[in-house]
Amino acid sequence: MPKEIERKFLVDKTLWQQLEKPQGTYLRQGYLSTDPARTVRVRIAGERAYLTIKGKTTGISRSEWEYPIPLADARALLDELIPASIEKRRYVIEFEGRHWEVDAFEGANQGLLVAELELQSEEEAFALPPGWTGRYQRMPAM
Repeated sequence: MPKEIERKFLVDKTLWQQLEKPQGTYLRQGYLSTDPARTVRVRIAGERAYLTIKGKTTGISRSEWEYPIPLADARALLDELIPASIEKRRYVIEFEGRHWEVDAFEGANQGLLVAELELQSEEEAFALPPGWTGRYQRMPAM
């Protein structure tokens, strides 16, 4: 069973704005289910689309399955079945051989900046990028 193990951090907006960043990818996503025991998400990332199913979070781990779906289907689901979608721009920052994903939210959540790092185990050690990563944030299970 595939597992997602991740840590999320708030990002210091002032320091983030001073960084030279790579090109970000526009994401639009919404949830078909937000039950704490299972979430079902539809996401458009650039010109690709995915359906993701996530199980209940235990510690910082949860089961996760992700499948590519036709872009037209994702657009229809987001437009017709999901009343509110989330928009953000995702940046991938390389630091000490790791891929940090930083989401700069747009729309209703504009101003929110969250960094996440996927791990191989809950005990895995890692270094924080200097400056822009803020405190560890226990994010909701969505």
